[in-house]
Amino acid sequence: MDSFSTVIRTASHEQHTEAETSTFMSDLLSGRLGVEAYARYTEQLWFVYEALETEADRLASDPVAGPFIRPELFRLAALERDLAHLRGPDWRAAMRALPATAAYAARVRQCAERWPGGYIAHHYTRYLGDLSGGQIIRHKAEKTWGFARKGDGVRFYVFEGVGNPAAFKRGYRELLDSIRADDLEKQRIVAECKCAFALNTAVFRALGEEFPLSA
Repeated sequence: MDSFSTVIRTASHEQHTEAETSTFMSDLLSGRLGVEAYARYTEQLWFVYEALETEADRLASDPVAGPFIRPELFRLAALERDLAHLRGPDWRAAMRALPATAAYAARVRQCAERWPGGYIAHHYTRYLGDLSGGQIIRHKAEKTWGFARKGDGVRFYVFEGVGNPAAFKRGYRELLDSIRADDLEKQRIVAECKCAFALNTAVFRALGEEFPLSA
């Protein structure tokens, strides 16, 4: 019988691939979009992580979500430093969430407030993605727009508190495998993982509409 972490990864593979291969992300990683598109994407991430991390302190004592609350994963401070670099000291004044981003953040916040299992689904899809595929984005951003290696502009992707990402991810999957949830709840968490990827893809789609490549 497959472990729960394997079930999640397998069940959400199609949605994960769709998100990774979106037109916007493909154009961004190819260097065909300018730094403005990267900055706009970073802004959208801020809204999602603000929703994800605002309730973290409260959830730390939750029997289901608590084991997943790891301060070394928190990204909000790094995002704010990146945005100050990309947009200047008044970066908050011009912040605007796309409708797709607002919907994504609202769902994350709803889970954080009402459903610890659903929160874990969003926690998993975001943070393990940042530790994995996010590193590709960092390398491309440093090369394409000249950011200092692991410096301002790409700090979101730098997990200084995670010394061994591979070992950390193994430990994270062990947490998933030992989660305090029955089979029905696990099915609901898997479904929410798929929802999380779909919400992320919708943000990419909206960004693609905002930054279309000229023919």
